[in-house]
Amino acid sequence: MTLRKRLVTACFLAISLPLASSPVLAQKKAATPPAPATSTAPAEKPTPYDDRLARLSEILGSVHYLRTLCGERQSSWRNSMQKLIDSETANEPKRRERLTAAFNRGYRSFASVHTTCTPTARSAEEAYRAEGATLAAEIAARYGN
Repeated sequence: MTLRKRLVTACFLAISLPLASSPVLAQKKAATPPAPATSTAPAEKPTPYDDRLARLSEILGSVHYLRTLCGERQSSWRNSMQKLIDSETANEPKRRERLTAAFNRGYRSFASVHTTCTPTARSAEEAYRAEGATLAAEIAARYGN
């Protein structure tokens, strides 16, 4: 089992939502109330490392933008993010949306400031790469088992 799959802690809860059954003015109330309906959609339970994972997603978006800006033609950082999203958010569309939004936020934050590759952009990319590596190691060490 891969580390990413071990990180996935999917707990689904079935939530019962009773329907309000109030009589309409001109109708008589039924002798037996209708059975409450149950929701079959699983509730998404946040993992204890979701905030760190969102930060890692932002970092991957930033690094992807900066590396592309400075000449890298492969989309390895985006591909890494896609693999992370696929393994972490199976059957959890809201988590998928949050991680995708974090990646895009990281990408756009640098796109709004850097339009050409400069020494500052390269320095930021190196710093973000180091932060991402540290964060990934912390997540794996603390939540990987």
